[in-house]
Amino acid sequence: MINDIEFIEGFASELSEDYASAKSYVRDIPTQALVFVRSFTHKLTMVLAQRQQLHFSSPNLYDRIEQLNKARLIDVPTVRALHRLRGDGNRGAHPEKYHLTQEQLIAIAEKSIKNILQLIEKLYPQFNKNLPEYRFVEFDSLAGRDLCYRAVMQNDVEAQYLVGMSLKAKALMLQEQEQALERVTDKPNKDAKEQGAEQSFAQAAHWFALAAEHHHQALYEHGVSLLHGYQGQAQPQQGEQFIAEAAEHGVIDAKALLGYFYLVGSHEFEVELDKAKHWLELAAKQENAEAMSNLGVLYYQQYQQQLQSELDNIDSSLLREASVWITKAAESGYAHAQYHLSLMFESGEAGEVDNDKADYWLNEAAQHGQLDAMLRCASDTLNCEQATKEELARAEQYLHDVIRYGHNATAMIELSVALADGMLGRIDVVQSAYLLTLAKQYANQEQLHVIEPLWHSLLTQVNSVIELNPSEQELKALQYAKEILSQES
Repeated sequence: MINDIEFIEGFASELSEDYASAKSYVRDIPTQALVFVRSFTHKLTMVLAQRQQLHFSSPNLYDRIEQLNKARLIDVPTVRALHRLRGDGNRGAHPEKYHLTQEQLIAIAEKSIKNILQLIEKLYPQFNKNLPEYRFVEFDSLAGRDLCYRAVMQNDVEAQYLVGMSLKAKALMLQEQEQALERVTDKPNKDAKEQGAEQSFAQAAHWFALAAEHHHQALYEHGVSLLHGYQGQAQPQQGEQFIAEAAEHGVIDAKALLGYFYLVGSHEFEVELDKAKHWLELAAKQENAEAMSNLGVLYYQQYQQQLQSELDNIDSSLLREASVWITKAAESGYAHAQYHLSLMFESGEAGEVDNDKADYWLNEAAQHGQLDAMLRCASDTLNCEQATKEELARAEQYLHDVIRYGHNATAMIELSVALADGMLGRIDVVQSAYLLTLAKQYANQEQLHVIEPLWHSLLTQVNSVIELNPSEQELKALQYAKEILSQES
């Protein structure tokens, strides 16, 4: 009986290498496994198109899946399966944007491998092939040890780059954990940092620097490490120069970042919209979602500038181009583009006003961690009398996440009011008081004017309930809330 790699090779030999690579990295470097899952999905669409003599009109993976769908060369379940694999690949490329832990990434990578096998099982008979029996060989943890051996003993630049990427992914997740702990304890833990994220970032930078001379992707990562100071002091000018050099060598992420530098200005590059457009277009056409989004923003800003200048002939094609690229980025799973697209449907800038599509993309953005969208969804839910328990629980989680990742005073105020008024199915005056205290630290002048009456209202509420002779446990909580409010008055 054949194994699962041989099973994939029997369907299409050009797919087996990506599948084998993805599977080998699942346990040790799940981010890299998911990058190979995306590459596998891209090649699979090419296989499906070639066997049906279809020529793609776009290099974008989303567009290719949809073109196969519109040509009715694949059915709806296959379309969904391909989009699911594409989405998993995006998570591997940018895990920090999805706030995923190492365990979650491993789980996603393992599931993606199983989803690949299920999809190929489904496609086998459609190409006049008998479905062979095969056995699945379980995941192992040998890839990491092999990479380290090649990186150290053989001076293999590809292995050095991958070791650096593994350490970078680890550092990003440790950094998030450390920041979350600091927000809970309200003080930094220097020892934890030295042994955690900072150490992993420094180690990642070391391997990127070793590989940079002969590996263009490592050169880009080396530039990023200097830009952000992975080993201590940031060196933004040198970092940006390396990123620009990597862009010239064809590194997609480098093209996207260089385009962004020209769009907003940076240490080394002044705003030059023509150059921004050039680099963003190159990266966008190679499926970089962030570049797609920023290219859409560029067109949108140019359209807005014409509106504000009150020109006689406003170029409406700018808004159409903005909508096209922001939509592509949104469909690729980029949360900021999804939120922007929601606003465009709400205002009619993506065509006619369409509240259903606005709500759809708002919820997509919130589910993908876009903080403004999460706050908006939570607020809408709290103001909806028909909201279910599940919706209220999700709204509360959204508010906690917005507070955790964005230090957002509005979210603190919203959650405080909800807990004080019992909108979430319970009353928690201690947490409500704490959130108002926290909100004061991050509030602007306008928000402080909102907090003041809420503060006095909550203190009055606490005093009123104390007078009703509550239970001993309730009284203890009320007195603690009163203490918090009285100290900050």
